[in-house]
Amino acid sequence: MLSQAFEMQQSGNEMVGFRDDLVAPGIETRPVDTAAVFELQQSGNGEEGLPPAHTKDGSLDRYGKPDVRGRTGGWKSGLVLLVSQGLVTLAFYVLEASIVLFKKYVMRQTNAETESTFSLWMGTVYLCSLVGGFLSDYLGRYLISISAQVFLTVGFGLLSASAHALLKPHCCGVIGKLCDPHAPVEVLIFYISIYLIARGNGACESVLATFAADQFDEEDPAEKQSKTSFGWYFVIASNIGRLISVALLVYTQSTGNWLPIFWISTGCVITALVFLLSLTRRYRRFKPSGNSFLRIAQVIMGSWRNRNLQVPSRGEGLLDGTRRKTDDLKFLDKAAISIPITQVEEVKCILRLLPVWLCTIWSSVVFLQMPSLFTEQGAAMDRTILHFQVPPAGMIAFDIISTSTLIVFYDKLIVPLHIKLTKTQSKTLAELQRIGTGFVIAVVTMLFAGLVEQQRLKYSDGSTKEMSSLHILWQIPQYILMGASKAMVCVAEKEFFAAQIPDGLKSLEMILSFCCSALGGYMCHTILWVVNKISASNGKAGWVPPNLNDGHADRFFFLLAALTMLNLGLFVMFAYRYISITTQMRDGIEEMEEVAP
Repeated sequence: MLSQAFEMQQSGNEMVGFRDDLVAPGIETRPVDTAAVFELQQSGNGEEGLPPAHTKDGSLDRYGKPDVRGRTGGWKSGLVLLVSQGLVTLAFYVLEASIVLFKKYVMRQTNAETESTFSLWMGTVYLCSLVGGFLSDYLGRYLISISAQVFLTVGFGLLSASAHALLKPHCCGVIGKLCDPHAPVEVLIFYISIYLIARGNGACESVLATFAADQFDEEDPAEKQSKTSFGWYFVIASNIGRLISVALLVYTQSTGNWLPIFWISTGCVITALVFLLSLTRRYRRFKPSGNSFLRIAQVIMGSWRNRNLQVPSRGEGLLDGTRRKTDDLKFLDKAAISIPITQVEEVKCILRLLPVWLCTIWSSVVFLQMPSLFTEQGAAMDRTILHFQVPPAGMIAFDIISTSTLIVFYDKLIVPLHIKLTKTQSKTLAELQRIGTGFVIAVVTMLFAGLVEQQRLKYSDGSTKEMSSLHILWQIPQYILMGASKAMVCVAEKEFFAAQIPDGLKSLEMILSFCCSALGGYMCHTILWVVNKISASNGKAGWVPPNLNDGHADRFFFLLAALTMLNLGLFVMFAYRYISITTQMRDGIEEMEEVAP
């Protein structure tokens, strides 16, 4: 083998015994550096059983050469990226959790305007995540991660600088004390800064986690185990960043000192960028692999070009692949006359899960109520504990704790309860069952929030001030329930996409997830606009007016609960009819056994 490799190197060939026509469609191919092969053979020093010098997953170093194990990647690179992620999360979550009150008391927006602009902004954050994931397929994850953190640094720096002009007079921007009106150019600079942050965090959120996971060789048993552990540490780093941001919010919303936390956030993203750049030489990279949309477009165009041709009833004449031809979505089968059947069946898998995916969009609408309307509701309640004023956004700590606890103790709490109730020995709930359970919890959450709002209105002081004697601690159950719903839906959704999206279209896993969140943000904005437009007719204040005591936010919560129940019904119907990839494979094996001689 060594002599053959040496011979082919001398002849100028770049590939060692490699033929593209023998590779199954959808499998990415990478050329083999013959010099690397020669070095790999020499690294064993003539002894068998020694570990190879290079990684097995095809990762490359900064020069585009095969990675040498021990010199790149691993825990050293992973921990640096963990710190970078934690700092970015801390900075962004400070803004996400405080922007509603900042717009209300500093930018002088109404409740409806605040929630509407917040939903649009969050939708843009997730849309930028989608764009970042798309661009990383062409430019690579390292370059996108760097550019994302540059956008974050510029955005937070501009936000911190613009806040000096917005916070006038001194000590304004606290609950009950509005700042002076602002010039249009000051408002413009503020929006430019937060949308630069949306651009940076969106791309960073979608790419940095994957880039961090790339530092572990999945083909090596030891590094594969480390990669699994690293995934949990990555979530923990994000949650630590969120909890620290809550502590900063307690200080800010109690004193009205917005400038310190904005400059602290700016310092965090600068430090995160420095950490990211510090180990540039050690990072493992992968050659950009192109985009999945091209494979889908090829199938659609192929079925259109072959629309006048007849597909053989038993599949004779179709290009072979690693999947058998299925009987549904037959209008795509004609593409298999000129395109491998594997590629056609991959597209069918995506089309089958689209109805389920559409139902998961609604979860984002529900989850967006927590940093927006929940916060506004808490700001209009009694927040005094002894001599301390509880910041409304600080209540999100209960959501973080609830989500983290349920994820960590899922196997010890939920699974035994599921076995006891269903009297089965299933190891866990299926992904679709968990998503459905999360929707049920979301319905209960919205109902409870509506009941709390009814009591808040009952105990309102009746003055022009937006206050009520009902204590803010009554919000704790709805935050805990929201956290439980997020834990069930978000984790199961990612696992569902990971299991059901074919290998040839794996980049769609991230795209569908972030597209779901982006569409949820825009949908939330539209629903609120329509509700206020209808409910504010005939001189009425509307359900979500500038002063919550003049409206009926409880009806808005109950409406969301009803729409969530409707979405749950559609989800159950689609989930019941869904045919998973595992079922297709099992049916294919049974069919082969039936026709076997």
